[in-house]
Amino acid sequence: MTNLILAAIAALVVGVVIGVLVGRSGQTTNLRQRRVEQQIEELRSEYTRYQAQVNEHFMESAHLLRRFNDAYRDVNQHMARGANRLCNDEDWMDELEQEASRARLEGTSDSGVEPPRDYAPKAGPEDKGTLAEDFGLKKGDKPSTSQA
Repeated sequence: MTNLILAAIAALVVGVVIGVLVGRSGQTTNLRQRRVEQQIEELRSEYTRYQAQVNEHFMESAHLLRRFNDAYRDVNQHMARGANRLCNDEDWMDELEQEASRARLEGTSDSGVEPPRDYAPKAGPEDKGTLAEDFGLKKGDKPSTSQA
C-alpha cells in the first residue's frame, strides 16, 4: 500500500509539473499574440493619424488656393476699374484696339521669336533647297545612288 501511495504522489507531482509547463507554453503563445495585436493596433492608429494629416493638408491647400484666386480676381477687377476710370481718352482706346487686331491678323508676336522650322531656308530664290538631291554637292560631283 505504501508503494501505491508513493506512486500516486509521484504521479501527482509529475502531473503538476507537466501542467505547469503546458500552462506556461500556452501563456507564451497568448503573450506573443497579444503583443502582435498591440502592434497592429498601433499601426492602425498611426495610419489613421497619417490620413487625418493628409486630409488636413489638402483642405488647407484648397482654402489657400481659393483665397489666392479671390485676391487675384480682386486685383484684376481693381485694375480694370482703374483703367476705365483713368483712361477715358477714346483715341487711346481706339489705338490699343487697332494694335491688338493688327497683331492678331498678322499672326506675329512683338518678341521676334519664330517657331522652329523643319527645313533650312534658302539664301536666295535661285538656290536649291535642302531637300534637293544635289544640295551641298559641287558641280562635278554626282549624287550617290544607294542600291539595296
